[in-house]
Amino acid sequence: MRFRTLFFICALLFPLTSEAAYAPRALTERQQARVTPAVKAVEAVAPAVVNITSTLVERRSSRELTPFDFFFGMPGRDLRGEAIGSGIIIDGRRSLVLTNAHVVNGASEISVRLLDGRTFSADVVGAEPDFDIAVLRLKGARDLPSVAMGDSTDLMPGESVIAIGNPYGFSHTVTTGVISALDRTIEAEDGVFTDLIQTDAAINPGNSGGPLLNILGELVGVNTAIYDKAQGIGFAIPISKARRVVDEILDQGHVSTPWLALIGQNVDPRTARYLRLPEAEGLLVTEVFKDGPAEEAGIRPGDVITELGGNRVSDRDKFLSLLRNHQPHAPVTLKVWRDGREKTFNLKTADFDDRTAEDLALRRWGMTVKDGRNGAVVARVRDQSPAQRLGLQKGDSIAGISGRSIRSRRDFLDSFRRDFLKRQVLLQVLRGNRLYQVRMGL
Repeated sequence: MRFRTLFFICALLFPLTSEAAYAPRALTERQQARVTPAVKAVEAVAPAVVNITSTLVERRSSRELTPFDFFFGMPGRDLRGEAIGSGIIIDGRRSLVLTNAHVVNGASEISVRLLDGRTFSADVVGAEPDFDIAVLRLKGARDLPSVAMGDSTDLMPGESVIAIGNPYGFSHTVTTGVISALDRTIEAEDGVFTDLIQTDAAINPGNSGGPLLNILGELVGVNTAIYDKAQGIGFAIPISKARRVVDEILDQGHVSTPWLALIGQNVDPRTARYLRLPEAEGLLVTEVFKDGPAEEAGIRPGDVITELGGNRVSDRDKFLSLLRNHQPHAPVTLKVWRDGREKTFNLKTADFDDRTAEDLALRRWGMTVKDGRNGAVVARVRDQSPAQRLGLQKGDSIAGISGRSIRSRRDFLDSFRRDFLKRQVLLQVLRGNRLYQVRMGL
């Protein structure tokens, strides 16, 4: 199955909905007879729904270099485009907008338009791609409306819901439907997402980041994805999960990363036959760290993790994507193949904190970085490490990892936490005034 997130790339935006449609007005007796709970909810919330335009500037390299090309410059060119999406004001006093991370990912400029016609530029307070959540702050905004927060933990299949967004540039479009199912897991372009709300309320490209409301006009979800091959199948992030992410972004500037204190690799056919696995799938555990959740639960090297949280683990990337949907110290259930049969383990995730990530980055990649004038600057290169074999030196700046921009030590550590199980990593390295793109084998 293929899913895609709901931002819309465009060259021109059309303000196709009149603000007057939702303005407070005197109703005729005939209109009053037709006012439903959905109408009341829309009138209350629409002023807090915003349209987001992100200006994207992408630097494209003309070729990819091998380590042997490391000392030759790599020219590039800039590509510009626009993406549109939706958002919802969650704190009018602090001018905070909740949206999807993919709506603003890579944006050099962000413009936010309100129902009353006001337009503000915005800064990203924080974004977490693993949960597809971002928080924006509008510059110079005052006296903003905001949405009432709901509770997604008591939602019921069949319950009526309302979506408001900006599909295909048609601003403040309202659709209604029901909750079709809860606790869905999907594999989208941006990774694996769990615990999602499934709805048949019509949502389309441009709805990303828009609100999913209950019939009381309370925010219960953030629209994020649709199923390409069907109509009436859309997905939203539960607001209870989104609020935990928002709280961490606002409190500490980032979202904590969970891990189980183990390292593993993909299962090849030969290993699968040796272990009598039905299929060459799963994560083969190669190392378990002392006093970590995996060791305490009884997991050991040679085990193969086949399920995490009730979802099948096909390889290391799927394992990491599923794990990142949890938070530190949260319970998780693993199914493990051992001695020709499956066993179930219940454990709690640990916090993959900065110190742990830095120590493991030095061990696995062979380098540490520090904040510098040009972002994440290499501070140490370990002898006989992948970094040294590649030719990295102290003073080099790591500008990108696996297509993600790196601007600080924190960005570097966050990227390491995503890629620490991989056998090969694509790096963008800035040395002097030249940018190089190289692959580091691990």
